Amino acid sequence: MKAAMTAETDRLEDVSFDGSIAAPRTPELEQERRVAVFDLLEGNTFGLKENPAGASGPWQLKISAQGHQLVFSAGTGERPDLVDILVPLAGLQQVVRDYAQICESYFDAVRHLPPSRIEAIDEGRRTIHDEGSRILLGHLEKKVDTDMATARRLFTIVCALTPGDR
Repeated sequence: MKAAMTAETDRLEDVSFDGSIAAPRTPELEQERRVAVFDLLEGNTFGLKENPAGASGPWQLKISAQGHQLVFSAGTGERPDLVDILVPLAGLQQVVRDYAQICESYFDAVRHLPPSRIEAIDEGRRTIHDEGSRILLGHLEKKVDTDMATARRLFTIVCALTPGDR
């Protein structure tokens, strides 16, 4: 049974990756992953909807890969794998690829285009990021009480982990 959410307990305090998650291919992606984890831990909302062990947070999240899906294992230090949330990569692949491509366009635009064009590309980048965050939130909300801001930060991590065309 789930108690009322509190800022003290219904949050993530740690995010880790197991050996099934390859190290990012470039230093830039590694930095993006580190920043995304830092941002996530600085501010998030995360509580288990069903908690069979009656444990309370703050929570630890381990992200792994299993076949064609990501596994978000939430738990505590004493009970690290209380809940597994399976996220099929098929549902995220296209939006991650689109996001990687528009990020490339954005970084190129920053170097070569006037501010008005950069703003238009950045708006498209945010739109795609929001779409991916909503898809991820749809998978998470079955087992986790969370919010869009947390889903956005998690989607950024997924983008740094998932091979796009970058």
